[in-house]
Amino acid sequence: MTTETSDAPPRGTRWYAGLTPKHWRVLGGSYLGWLFDGYEAFALVIALPFALRTLLTPEQMQFAPFYGGVAIGITLLGWGLGGLAGGVLADYFGRKRMMLLSVLVYALLSGATAFSTSFEMLVALRFLTGIALGSEWSTGIALVAESWPDRARPKGLGFLQSAFGMGAFIAAAVWFVLTLTLPLGDESWRIMFIVGALPALFVLYLRRALEESERWLAAIRERRWTAVAGEVAAEGEKRPFTLKTVFQSAEARRRVWLAALLSFTTTTGWWAGSSLLPGYTEQLAVAQGAMPGIWGPRMVLIYTAGGVLAYVISGFVADAIGRRKFLFLTYAGSLMTAGLTFALDWPIGLFMAVAFLNGMFTLGFAYSWMAIYPVELFTASVRSSAASCIFNGARLIAWVFPIIAGTLILNFGGVRNAALVISTVYLFGLVVPWFLPETKGKPLPE
Repeated sequence: MTTETSDAPPRGTRWYAGLTPKHWRVLGGSYLGWLFDGYEAFALVIALPFALRTLLTPEQMQFAPFYGGVAIGITLLGWGLGGLAGGVLADYFGRKRMMLLSVLVYALLSGATAFSTSFEMLVALRFLTGIALGSEWSTGIALVAESWPDRARPKGLGFLQSAFGMGAFIAAAVWFVLTLTLPLGDESWRIMFIVGALPALFVLYLRRALEESERWLAAIRERRWTAVAGEVAAEGEKRPFTLKTVFQSAEARRRVWLAALLSFTTTTGWWAGSSLLPGYTEQLAVAQGAMPGIWGPRMVLIYTAGGVLAYVISGFVADAIGRRKFLFLTYAGSLMTAGLTFALDWPIGLFMAVAFLNGMFTLGFAYSWMAIYPVELFTASVRSSAASCIFNGARLIAWVFPIIAGTLILNFGGVRNAALVISTVYLFGLVVPWFLPETKGKPLPE
């Protein structure tokens, strides 16, 4: 049995006391992998409107919101499928090996996206990139969760999840510079995806910096095949398929379905709601006589900064008030800020502050719990598979909502009405948390 974790330290001891260089290397390697994922996901959102202008015909551009929704939706579908497959493979072949493979593949596919010559080619490459993107997340959080001591784990996972926001922030910053310089004119969007190919070099670092999870290795050696702590597997039982194990007991199934519903809520609210913000910001700025093409990229930077702040503090907040209260307040805040963002005609300067607050909830807190909470619900032998079911499985449903969002924009008279309708999905988050177990202060299931 591994001794990676320890009991709570004496009162007054700082949360990071006892963390070793190994702990920080594991966090650093996983952080960089997830940072590149954040860059890739957000690069698509902010560059897509400009890519469509060069890839669609004038007749197709009349339905640009629909085509944009298709591109995002297909990416999400690939993300969901790849995440499920990657999570399962990480439970069979190890966390480190799957992280190396996923980072390399999605970096190469991102670079290939820059050379798309048609909308169909763009969508096909985004689907394949999504498959690689999805398989990286669950391996990273499983590796950090199983390596860090219990007292520091939620904070470390919050830091890890902040990498997605930081990656998105870097994408926003790169795009802001491109909008000022336009090195390739109308084709400058391609540079966003060329930059996305750089993580291929990062694989060389990962090979040396990361060590395999001792908890996972111990679970495999000791043939612990149950999904939930306290359950007993049959003596000498051969290892069942991990997804079969996850859905075998009533308690494990209940946890997966409820957490996946919350994941679906976050995914739908962000991809089909908050992803509409750049275009909405430009509409708001132009209506107030501001210069076009400036306020959208500026808002993206501010919105993402709010998300990064929430990511970083999420582990501290979840430890202070408990997981269920954290979830409830997260979705209440997402519902409130989404309404404030789209329901009122804000002066464009003040709207930046609203966007920052929106980013804290709909991007930061709404995603950070997925790194902190699911790993505490399942055991080491299926942890990556279960986390993938929750995080990526929801995308197998939510992928259609960006497409629906494009249709809603056309049918409901604009972005504002479509975003307000879609944001009601956050109501699920006010109810579901109370049916899940509280894991605050409890050790990670073995």
